[in-house]
Amino acid sequence: MQKSEVRSQKSEDRDQRSEIKGQVLKTGRHRNSQSEIRNLKLNGAKLSFWKIVAVFIAVVGVYSLFVRFTKGLGASTNLSDFVPWGLWIGIDFIGVGLAAAGFTIAATAHIFHNHKYESIARPAILSAYIGYMMVVALLVIDLGKPENFWHPLVMWNIHSVMFEITWCVICYSTILTIEFAPVVLEKYKFDKLLKIIKKITPAAVILGVLFSTLHQSSFGSLYLIVPAKVYPLWYSSFLPVHFFISCIAAGLSMIILSAYLCARAFKQGLNIRILSGLGKGVLAVLIIELVFKFVELYSTGKFSLLFAQTGETYFFWLEIFLGSVIPIWILANPKYKVNRTGLYFASISTISGFILNRMNVCVTSLVRSSGQSYSPSFEEVGITLFLILVSVLAFKFIVENFRVFEEKVHDEVEVSKEEIETKDLIFDK
Repeated sequence: MQKSEVRSQKSEDRDQRSEIKGQVLKTGRHRNSQSEIRNLKLNGAKLSFWKIVAVFIAVVGVYSLFVRFTKGLGASTNLSDFVPWGLWIGIDFIGVGLAAAGFTIAATAHIFHNHKYESIARPAILSAYIGYMMVVALLVIDLGKPENFWHPLVMWNIHSVMFEITWCVICYSTILTIEFAPVVLEKYKFDKLLKIIKKITPAAVILGVLFSTLHQSSFGSLYLIVPAKVYPLWYSSFLPVHFFISCIAAGLSMIILSAYLCARAFKQGLNIRILSGLGKGVLAVLIIELVFKFVELYSTGKFSLLFAQTGETYFFWLEIFLGSVIPIWILANPKYKVNRTGLYFASISTISGFILNRMNVCVTSLVRSSGQSYSPSFEEVGITLFLILVSVLAFKFIVENFRVFEEKVHDEVEVSKEEIETKDLIFDK
């Protein structure tokens, strides 16, 4: 009898514990579901906000394009005979400069056989390819007679810097198409054509480095013919060299930035060893460019202009601090150069300084000599933002539908400062 009562009591206890456990689990699930619903609402709100922004930019961009092609440059821009180049030329210079990551990483991985960087070669080439397509589109829009865009193909002026730039852009765009073709051919199983493309890729990469080097520096050459118009702080007989050096730092920084953003948007891991190697390359290039620039200012007698109370001086120092001093300090700091946040802010600062440099050369340096002030029109800004939006959406679409990333890293790879420094980095085999 007592045993039966004991068994009954144990059974009741089990039932009570089971009921309590069920209530706890139910409550936990309820809380989790409420948390998930809140997260979904927040994500939905964020998504809706950015969709609204994207739609607004698209509408403004399409309207601006309509005005530009129906009423001409005079009605759609604030350009004039005194200020013939403005925002769009600056964006062209910026887009081509940031696309320098394509030939830099491709050369490192395929010519110098540093296989560590092969995993970021495709994203770098994709960024460069989209950047160049945006630049080509903007160049056509900026032409007075866009229907004559094909003239340089048949009407050669071998003494013109613009002719050389045009053909280098055409040739390098073709090279980028060849370098990125395997991503598409793999998707659609064109195996025979894929084999052919892979065989010619090394030669294409070498030609790509040649063409990209030529036209990156040629952008600086455009301003060598107007020494009296460019403000002395930016004019230099070595302007092509400055353009080439600075685009390498900006291109590598663009890879760091895009890797960070892709890690957040597409759930890709961050390999800190690779990004730190890129950061070390950025640091070296920034130091070289900064020393070169100030030595040249001193040797040419322009050093006193650094302390003149002018708008050009302020813009110059802002460019130096944003694009050189701040990223050098971050990347030289042992704590930040192996940290994802430090690399992120260093890349943002480098790119910001690079953008300011190109706009300073294209616009700020010419204001004083022209005697005219310039600010971009509504249509100029609208078309620029629209093309940037299309570029971002194109990158997102391709990454989501093609194998751009060679391997998916689920976990962030963290390494110590000592390990980074003892490993081979960007240009070492």
